Amino acid sequence: PCLQSYFQSCISNISIQVVSVPGKLPGRRLPRNPIGKARAPKQSKKRALFWNVQNKIILFTVFLFILAVIAWTLLWLYISKTESKDAFYFVGMFRITNLEFLPEYQQKESREFLSMARTVQQVVNLVYTTSAFSKFYKQSVVADVSSNNKGGLLVHFWIVFVMPHAKGHIICEECVAAILKDSIQTSITNRTSVGSLQGLAVDMDSVVLNGDCWESPFSTDKGCSQYFYADHLTLRYPLEISATSGRLMCHFKLVAVVGYLIRLSIESIQLEADNCITDSLTVYDALLPIGSTILYRICEPTRTLISFVSTNNIMLVTLKSPYVRKLSGIWAYFEAIPEQSKGHWSGFEGKISSPYYPSYYPPKCKCTWKFQTPLSTLGIALKFYNYSITKKSMKGCEHGWWEINEHMYCGSYMDHQTIFRVPSSLVHIQLQCSSRLSDKPLLVEYGSYNISQPCPVGSFRCSSCSCVPQAQRCDGVNDCLDDSDELFCVTTKPACNTSSFRQLGPLVCDGFQDCEDGQDEQNCTWSIPCTNRTFKCGNDICFRKQNAQCDGIVDCADGSDEEGCSCSWTSSSLHRIIGGSDSQEGAWPWQVSLHFVGSAYCGASVISREWLLSAAHCFHGNRLSDPTPWTAHLGMSVQGNAKFVSPVRRIVVHEYYNSQTFDYDIALLQLSVAWPETMKQLIQPICIPPAGQKVHSWEKCWVTGWGRRHETDNKGSPVLQQAEVELIDQTVCVSTYGIITSRMLCAGVMSGNRDACKGDSGGPLSCRRKSDGKWILTGIVSWGHGCGRPNFPGVYTRVSNFVPWIHKYVPSLL
Repeated sequence: PCLQSYFQSCISNISIQVVSVPGKLPGRRLPRNPIGKARAPKQSKKRALFWNVQNKIILFTVFLFILAVIAWTLLWLYISKTESKDAFYFVGMFRITNLEFLPEYQQKESREFLSMARTVQQVVNLVYTTSAFSKFYKQSVVADVSSNNKGGLLVHFWIVFVMPHAKGHIICEECVAAILKDSIQTSITNRTSVGSLQGLAVDMDSVVLNGDCWESPFSTDKGCSQYFYADHLTLRYPLEISATSGRLMCHFKLVAVVGYLIRLSIESIQLEADNCITDSLTVYDALLPIGSTILYRICEPTRTLISFVSTNNIMLVTLKSPYVRKLSGIWAYFEAIPEQSKGHWSGFEGKISSPYYPSYYPPKCKCTWKFQTPLSTLGIALKFYNYSITKKSMKGCEHGWWEINEHMYCGSYMDHQTIFRVPSSLVHIQLQCSSRLSDKPLLVEYGSYNISQPCPVGSFRCSSCSCVPQAQRCDGVNDCLDDSDELFCVTTKPACNTSSFRQLGPLVCDGFQDCEDGQDEQNCTWSIPCTNRTFKCGNDICFRKQNAQCDGIVDCADGSDEEGCSCSWTSSSLHRIIGGSDSQEGAWPWQVSLHFVGSAYCGASVISREWLLSAAHCFHGNRLSDPTPWTAHLGMSVQGNAKFVSPVRRIVVHEYYNSQTFDYDIALLQLSVAWPETMKQLIQPICIPPAGQKVHSWEKCWVTGWGRRHETDNKGSPVLQQAEVELIDQTVCVSTYGIITSRMLCAGVMSGNRDACKGDSGGPLSCRRKSDGKWILTGIVSWGHGCGRPNFPGVYTRVSNFVPWIHKYVPSLL
């Protein structure tokens, strides 16, 4: 804008002056009365002709000049407008150590602030006007001067470069930052980390500079950029936003008393979930939107209380929403809290937690704990509720690193409990938090254990070192996180007589006929104590989840086990052809084809009117994780002949998905448009299995998809293919691949030739339940060694292990 106004002022000073002499006009003479003989008419005619030609030439010249001025003006306006669009904004901050903070620095109109801003801007101007980017450098602006818990001043600023795309130049974020840091470095006169620029002692370690190209750091809506000060330590300051229409872009700067931190607690936020493309709430550990200081970003609605802690006494909260009519608002509060001590000595039994628990703990924190057991034969066991630590490799640790008795470990978040044992009576633990983002809170129980006998008498030790009662081994339920209680053991089938059933109790009352005559499912009681493996009726009677809920049979007197159940039943149209062949139209009404940029890419399964279930690896990568290029084709047998097509509105990849091992390979997709009830003959959801469902080895199931029909094919099948496969025993699966987790299962035929292949990923492994004929989504096509190779069955995501996760996003399935 400054450049544009400059050119306009230049153009406005251009004018045209025509000088005329009194009594004379160009090309014309005043008439005189001749004395004596009059001039011949022929000479007068010649003069008139000469005047006309000369006049036309002058007028034409003036016209060309005016045309040139207009063209030049339009050209400069175009260049000015283009360059104004090609502005690059960089935001940064650094700490000045030789000045003390004054309250007047918080007032933008004060003499103190203006003086400091002018000095810093002169320094930055000097740095970049003498650099390689001098011809592109436009200006610098100091946005804030704040106090700092480390002493001195913290200066927030932004820099503007103008670089037209037409010139083919690319500005480099690392280069711009390096110029500033090099200027500070060269001014250092001693061996400290402080450099002097025009009398400003700048801490080298505090310099942060990030690019935020194409958008001004504070393009806020009117009245939506505010300062809040936490002056009292015992008060909670509300932060509420609500609007009804239009676009919303808000910035809220939070400042606490020097020496204290800010804790922001969000009680509820309503956003249009879209993977942070348009709607988001971002928390920064600064007063400008500096990308490297992001503490956390929220991109979906939440009603669960979450809180975040700054590393200093400042915080910035930005809220972006282009369609405020979809935004109900945000309800939050912030407060000033003291810094916590970084370590302490513990006994041998109790609990420890991450800093500022239950808040998300801030980046770059460091904690130290020391444990001492009363006897040298006792070690320390750590029980993590949602976390696991493993030996550190050559790569960095994404979620912090641990040093335990001089051994290094990496932390990662899990969806279950883990136990880590340290065989020493004296244990020293240090946690170094992640250097990038805030992380989820950690709660750890610790206690002593017998080093020589980790598990008590009568219990079984899992491969992961956790202990389960011996009676729970080989019962078909994964009590060990790694399935080791169900591997390499022999399951004793009950003898088909009445006495054996009475002895085994609920183990045989599971909805499956272990005896040919069905005796094991007769005269068995379901009124067993409620546990995490049972379903509770409204009248407080408990049933096993395996067949008590959504099975088409009213087990509860009040019918609560069948409420809200809408998954697909068997129908006469579900005709199957054994052996891998073309399917009939309507045979698999839950099968979905996912198209990326118009081409078939992966499969999915319908689980409700607006939700699909697929594999996480289909959406791994920046482009694939964007829902915009994806469309879902439902009710289709032949590619291009879908009965219903909807854009994908949202993609939810499991937060623990591992792209190296394909663990947690599951994703949810939300449709932009729900399929109509009138299409239920061709589109039906498939049933989600009960949590922890026991599957039977060698049970017959079906895999479907439009993927390749042979491993050497170059393209997928135009017609939906179906193949009958068998569920492979987990022990065989582990012995084949080795890296099978409890969240995976194998299916196929050991002789080969029946399997899923490339293009089938994310599609269903459908198993028909014997008790009621319902189809259950037992697995999701995930990975495998080749396609249809002998002794290498396909590996599928075990859906029953993700039922709580699915219900978190699709509560209507409960």
